[in-house]
Amino acid sequence: MSIPFVPVLGANAQTTVILIVMLILGFIALIFVLLIGKFFKLWLQAKVSQADVKFSELIGMWLRRVDSRTIVISRITAVQAGLQISTRELESHYLAGGRVPNVVRALIAANRANIALTFKTATGIDLAGRDLLDAVQTSVNPKVIDCPNPSKGKDTIDAVAQDGIQLKAKARVTVRTNIQRLIGGATEETIIARVGEGIVTSIGSSINYKSVLENPDMISKAVLAKGLDAGTAFEILSIDIADVDVGENVGAQLQAAQAEADKRRAQAEAEKRAAMARAREQEMLAAVQENRAKVVLAEAEVPKAMADAFRSGNMGIMDYYRMKNILADTEMRSSIAKPPKPEQKT
Repeated sequence: MSIPFVPVLGANAQTTVILIVMLILGFIALIFVLLIGKFFKLWLQAKVSQADVKFSELIGMWLRRVDSRTIVISRITAVQAGLQISTRELESHYLAGGRVPNVVRALIAANRANIALTFKTATGIDLAGRDLLDAVQTSVNPKVIDCPNPSKGKDTIDAVAQDGIQLKAKARVTVRTNIQRLIGGATEETIIARVGEGIVTSIGSSINYKSVLENPDMISKAVLAKGLDAGTAFEILSIDIADVDVGENVGAQLQAAQAEADKRRAQAEAEKRAAMARAREQEMLAAVQENRAKVVLAEAEVPKAMADAFRSGNMGIMDYYRMKNILADTEMRSSIAKPPKPEQKT
């Protein structure tokens, strides 16, 4: 048998190798000690709170750039409240961009109020951008919404009764969050818009403004009976008419505006007829001038006809003088028939 050749290191070389190995092991041990020191407080805090978190999970969070303190504190809070939520679930929601502490507090509040809310539903609502904690608190403690919203620059809802009198109303809507309809449900803006529309419809269907002032609760009852919370994330508990004021007489203003419009239309029609009459008058004057021109032309033909009559022998000189006498008599009678001109005063 042949014996393989194994090089034999010298004492110095062996010492160097041992030092390198010891340095590597020491560096690894130092990193391990630093990691233990970094996460020991969180680990101990979770251990004491009976919300066990493994060192491997803490190191994994560190490598995945997850805020381990947020995850551990949230798990401790959930366990102390009697909720069993795993570290992996909290870390998954954190990586998805969710607000882990907010979700945990909301779940605790829902559990205390006996509201059915699972971790999956809570994370879905949180990732959808809704404030889950505020929604749970509103579900437990209903809130009041002003209608209309003063922040939008409008203080009253204006509507006109059938008698033409304007009424300005303010309403306060008490709502409670419906957790089951929170995903995909409409927001407060929809509630305000629907309530405003209902108030305008109710006032508009009233015979006169006095009936509204006498029974303002008829508006709230009519609006509440329409089921305005359908498709929203809220449940309307009550609609209260806080104030109703009398505004302008819109009916009278509309009638005055209509009368003014009718007047202007009649004036326009009269101006049109007057213009047509003036145009017709000018046309008639032009026709008179045209007929006069024709008469002048016809009169100009008379001497020619008389000359032809003289030449042809159909008319004699005595006939011509008799015609001139008749014309002179006619002019004399016409001048006598004309009334005398009034004398001008000096």
